[in-house]
Amino acid sequence: MLRRYLRLAVTLLTLTGPLAPLAQAAEVNVMTSGGFTAAYQVLGPKWAQATGNTLHTELGPSMGQAPQAIPNRLARGEPADVVIMVGYALDELIKQGKVRADSRVELADSRIGVAVKDGAPVPDISTEAAFKATLLNARSIGYSDSASGVYIEQQMFKRLGIEAQVKGRAQMIPRIPVASQVAEGKVELGLQQVSELLPVKGAHFVGKIPELLQSVTRFAAGVPTGARHTEEAKALLRYLAAPESQPTVQRTGLDSVSSE
Repeated sequence: MLRRYLRLAVTLLTLTGPLAPLAQAAEVNVMTSGGFTAAYQVLGPKWAQATGNTLHTELGPSMGQAPQAIPNRLARGEPADVVIMVGYALDELIKQGKVRADSRVELADSRIGVAVKDGAPVPDISTEAAFKATLLNARSIGYSDSASGVYIEQQMFKRLGIEAQVKGRAQMIPRIPVASQVAEGKVELGLQQVSELLPVKGAHFVGKIPELLQSVTRFAAGVPTGARHTEEAKALLRYLAAPESQPTVQRTGLDSVSSE
């Protein structure tokens, strides 16, 4: 146990440099979307404790019309030193000159899963045919307003040939975790990225949808051009992407980025 903590301390010092004196500690403003939030909520405090910095965190989707969406927060001029979000949404902010291109860091890959209410019968989603039947038999289906939900609505239902059959029973759920609606009994079948399903109490994680139907979402992070604490932000991103952080990333339902 002692060796493990010593390795963590060495890792943090390597990634962040010497611990900052408290008088010089920075409050790093972070905006993060749901998919990486569970991992960030574990790793972020460890980084803050080791460096003496503090983290101020705002949650919001990577895209969409909700006021809490990260692009909309930035457009309003809300302070941000780090943004953690879906990779292609981050790329759009880089194109717009709102995030520094040289700051982009790959964090994790996320796959879509299924949840039902605790105590409900567990459906079969083990094959494409079984998953299709489960969707057709569900009284109601919920999916997110972020990357996974856009894929489900615009592509997956069409690929399965059930777009017309589920119309009226399938709905996009903005901003809040889909599994929270499942836990409350408002939606029978919830589809969202695994890392967003797992933390919700009252919902049972069934498993990932069949790989042939998957849409893998890359989560990445960057430093906005208006960041006030650029060096601290870069140090935080190095830590989140470090090999030593990957066990935590994987425990939250994400897949580590494969080395290419």
